[in-house]
Amino acid sequence: MLLLGFSAGLPFMLVFSTLTAWLRTEEVSRTAIGFFAWVGVTYSIKVLWAPVIDRVALPGLTLWLGQRRGWMLLAQLFIMVGLALMAFTDPTTQLTQLALLAVMVAFASATQDITIDAFRIESEDVRFQAAMAGTYVLGYRMALLATGAGALFLADWVGWHNAYLMMAALVLVGMMAVMISKEPTSQAALDIEKDPLVQAYRAKTASSGWIADIGAWVTGAIVAPFLDFWRRLGWLALPVLALVGLYKVSDISMAAMANPLYIDLGFSLSEIGLVSGLFGVAMTIGGGLFGGMVVARFGLMRMMVAGAVGVCVTNLMFAWLATQGPQLWALALTITADNFFVGFSATVFIAWLSGLVSLRYTATQYALLSSFMTLPGKLLGGPSGYIVDHSGYVFFFVYASALGIPAMVLAIYLMRQPKHLSAH
Repeated sequence: MLLLGFSAGLPFMLVFSTLTAWLRTEEVSRTAIGFFAWVGVTYSIKVLWAPVIDRVALPGLTLWLGQRRGWMLLAQLFIMVGLALMAFTDPTTQLTQLALLAVMVAFASATQDITIDAFRIESEDVRFQAAMAGTYVLGYRMALLATGAGALFLADWVGWHNAYLMMAALVLVGMMAVMISKEPTSQAALDIEKDPLVQAYRAKTASSGWIADIGAWVTGAIVAPFLDFWRRLGWLALPVLALVGLYKVSDISMAAMANPLYIDLGFSLSEIGLVSGLFGVAMTIGGGLFGGMVVARFGLMRMMVAGAVGVCVTNLMFAWLATQGPQLWALALTITADNFFVGFSATVFIAWLSGLVSLRYTATQYALLSSFMTLPGKLLGGPSGYIVDHSGYVFFFVYASALGIPAMVLAIYLMRQPKHLSAH
């Protein structure tokens, strides 16, 4: 999971902030750079092709490596090729080509995320998911360091094109992980014809041939995963989905205003980079690993509540920071606390999501949940700058903290309904 976490995190910065730094150094217009943000849409709509990854066998690769590892390797090959081609592209004269390659890498990266999530969930029981998620977060953060600060350093030293070639070579880490790991999914579990809904469809339909086969595939790959989720959870599906959408709202909605706060308080970019890079990353990793350990001791839902409370409290610390001026110790304390609970809550949240999905429809159901978890936060984060302009930073961060209260209430409620995880 450490190596696969690194592989998952590797493409992210290279099609977002690191890429925008490259574009700006090449004097690409800010308007054009802004449109590159749309590349991230691929991560939010990955549920659309998750049923294909869940059910369609790859010629040769599935027979050799299995369903999960076969798709994982194919995605990694596309990531490597895409990054290498980006390295040979000139942003000043081939901007459209660079954008298309970035979309290709992001699409392959989202595909890899689907396969790694399914691989992780199918490899171990729910009680081990937090520990696996914590290790995954560690690898992911290491990749963000390598492709963020590491790539910028390389670009300054050997140029952007060579830096991206070196990043493409790092995909070999994920490929090695594929080769040394064990395939968790049996072909029998992936056989659509054994699905009860497909069998019922076959029994009721009067058609035959390829039309009936398409109907059976749609039933087994698309209809069955969603219907299974509602059947297993019953009415608890409503509070569960509400918590999925609201758990990260407080954290995501305030993210866009963190750096503007630091700058407006008078901190230099070097100070921000040092504290967020040194304390921030270290505490995110530490929080993630701590979350993985304590879930096994104190239970998943208790730690879900603790994570929700911690995120709310640390948002209040940003409101406090806004009253302190450029005090480096206050910045370090706030970032340390915030990033610890970001890592902690991410680990327990991933473990909880993993316990909600059925092993028969792992990729599709988890892709649906993980796509939905960021949407409300992104929508509520849109007017964050407007709120700051009209009401100030203190009011905004108190407001952002209050957005986490529904998640706390829902987590406490579901802690008293443990059966919502029993059908995993």
